Amino acid sequence: MSENTTFSQLPESGQMAEVRRRRWVVTQVEAGSLTGRINETQHLVSLESLEEDALGEELQVIWELEVGTKVIQRAGLPNITGIDPNYRLDAFLNAVRWGAATNADRNNLQSPFRSGITIEDYQLDPLVRSLDMARVNLLIADDVGLGKTIEAGLVLQELLIRHRARTILIICPAGLQLKWQDEMHEKFGIEFRIVDTDYLRTLRRSRGLTANPWTSYPRLITSMDWIKGGEGLRLLKEILPAQLEYPRRFDALVIDEAHNVAPSAATVYSLPSQRTRLVERLAPHFTHRLFLTATPHNGCPGSFSALLELLDNQRFAKAVKPNEEQLRQVMVRRMKSDILDKDGNPVFPKRILKPLSISYTDEERHIHKLLKEYTTLREKHLGESRFQSGAKFVHILLKKRLFSSPAAFANTLEKHRHTLEHGRHKEKADKLDERILHQAILRLEEEYTDESVAEEAVNEVIARVSETSPALTNEEQKLLGELSDWANRNRNREDSKSTAILKWLEQYLRPNGKWNDKRVVLFTEYSDTH
Repeated sequence: MSENTTFSQLPESGQMAEVRRRRWVVTQVEAGSLTGRINETQHLVSLESLEEDALGEELQVIWELEVGTKVIQRAGLPNITGIDPNYRLDAFLNAVRWGAATNADRNNLQSPFRSGITIEDYQLDPLVRSLDMARVNLLIADDVGLGKTIEAGLVLQELLIRHRARTILIICPAGLQLKWQDEMHEKFGIEFRIVDTDYLRTLRRSRGLTANPWTSYPRLITSMDWIKGGEGLRLLKEILPAQLEYPRRFDALVIDEAHNVAPSAATVYSLPSQRTRLVERLAPHFTHRLFLTATPHNGCPGSFSALLELLDNQRFAKAVKPNEEQLRQVMVRRMKSDILDKDGNPVFPKRILKPLSISYTDEERHIHKLLKEYTTLREKHLGESRFQSGAKFVHILLKKRLFSSPAAFANTLEKHRHTLEHGRHKEKADKLDERILHQAILRLEEEYTDESVAEEAVNEVIARVSETSPALTNEEQKLLGELSDWANRNRNREDSKSTAILKWLEQYLRPNGKWNDKRVVLFTEYSDTH
């Protein structure tokens, strides 16, 4: 069909038009009672958007006053250049018939045949389970490397094909946003847009300052750190209904690394983290929910049950231990050792864990002993104060840093000592101080992609603990001085652990003084250690 574009013609109902650089369909044209400056009647034109990222959005304009309007007329029939052979028409009819049958039959899957990947049999389990659910509430907790992203993509594509979902939001760590976007596009042909500060800036330039990124496109990806606070959270609150409504405001929610949104097990406080509060507010407004994590249980039953409640609050509740049947209905959990081929042999090689033994020097053992003496003395000095738990938290942090590396220990100890010696100490702390301290600890326990932000959280906790702690005694100050002197001398030197790691690397990657083709991935918790 040919397309002819006219710049001045008044549109008619049902025609397509380009207004404000976007395409619309004209739903109504009304002549006004007032005339323009050249005695022309003005027309109120009602439009409905045809753009995928604003499908159904309505707009009313005075046609004669709009700049750059176009009426898009489609006229004529395509030129007949020949007749298709019978086998091609038969194939077309079969494709239409099979597609209609598959949509109606839950046992006939479509997404495995429309994706561009080689699918393993075990990856179809979450897809089959999801089709049996009226609302998809699924916790995919497969082992690392089994393809949780692929399994989630299959479920999402099937929901889109069957018209059970249109709007999708994927929340993941910031470092995985591009990975999710690429895999959804390359393997499933589904386009997603990443919502961040740059996207918001571009959106406002093209659509105005009132544009909301959460309604700008039906399929979005964002990071947990961006959406949980600041501008991301404020804009999200603008579009969420005050009360739950049916149908839900959005269709499908995917949370990658979902264990990060559960209340932490490492703290004695019952206050939920920012991430937990966000998901509690957001999840009920989605019809379908997919949680992905390789470590669903952190050892705390209360934290696990809270995660399940975020997934499905009709079936689970906090502090109520789920039974096996309930878990089977919502959780898919396979380890690599569980995956066997048709002959019953393991598909993946067996993972062997071997500890690397470290021989600490007498000096290092002495420093560990000094730190233990200091923390014991400090906790005794605090007595039974309700702020003692905060001090214990900082002491555990110091011990973890010391076991990590002298550099990590030196930086944290320096901040701890400075706040105790030069910071302000309240004579009497109230409940507000306690709550502020608890909130700071919860922020510290969250995961951050930006190391500088994580370091700021550490410094805030140390400062808050110092405010609610008494000043150092002479004995405490002496121990702290010895620890600081050792840390400053050794912060840039090899310790026993780094020596053992380097020796291991030499043995397996550089035997006989010549590098081989093997590679090693080394993880450190703190950037100072790295």
